[in-house]
Amino acid sequence: MNEYIISGFSDEIDPNLEKQMEVLKSLGVNHIEIRGVDGKNIASCSLEEVGAIKKRLDAQGFKISAIGSPIGKIQITDDFEPHFELFKHVVEIAKILDTKYIRMFSFFLPADENPADYQEEVFRRMKAFVDYAKSADIVLLHENEKEIYGDIASRCLELMEAFFGDHFKGIFDFANFIQSGQETMSAYEVLKPYMVYIHIKDATTSNGEVKPAGEGDGKVEAILTDLFKNGYEGVLSVEPHLYEFHGLAELENSEAPPPRFTDPIEAYKTAHFALIEILERINL
Repeated sequence: MNEYIISGFSDEIDPNLEKQMEVLKSLGVNHIEIRGVDGKNIASCSLEEVGAIKKRLDAQGFKISAIGSPIGKIQITDDFEPHFELFKHVVEIAKILDTKYIRMFSFFLPADENPADYQEEVFRRMKAFVDYAKSADIVLLHENEKEIYGDIASRCLELMEAFFGDHFKGIFDFANFIQSGQETMSAYEVLKPYMVYIHIKDATTSNGEVKPAGEGDGKVEAILTDLFKNGYEGVLSVEPHLYEFHGLAELENSEAPPPRFTDPIEAYKTAHFALIEILERINL
């Protein structure tokens, strides 16, 4: 029997952490990929505020599967040093919240320019992150966000071949690959040796609209089936993106079809149960 953890971006339920935990508890979930707390991004919280958040989580029996950080989600042409200072702050947040995992990105690139022109600078910055993660005994999880350097499988593979190890691993996000024009099964075949964490959201190839798992073109069930057949024991993190939740506009770098739900709890539960139905079909 595979051991896996169901987690999620609970700030899509409600800005308030207590409400987030209430809904997750009703679903039998006790892990959070923490991103927004009481209307504030976790990366912008002081260490004192994070300590208070940890007490609230502990009181309700919740653990943090990863810090859903914004690290690496700036333009490659932006000043790196202030961002690196923010990264070091996020590392301290991870320590307080007792998680080794920090979700991160590989920098937005100027539109209509050749990504190869920026490879050297991307790798210089990524090396700085990974070296610091080693010194802090933290694991960086690279997410394949659209419009960053590592948005398609070939460039994700470049990053993994350069940095994969105890302190740098991969997240597989179905919807982001679809929205980047990347077919997911071919991406999975290339990247599966490096994946320890899965974001559960789907999307359609026709217009990039985000869908619950199994309703889009991400081949979610087929990929999860193969993952578990090969012994996957990582995290499945529900990231609905089905409702215009607080902070969504700040996360998107480009226009996308509007979310279809008007109630955030309904949206989150729909995404959660779509995953559960897939797991039941593959007998997990």
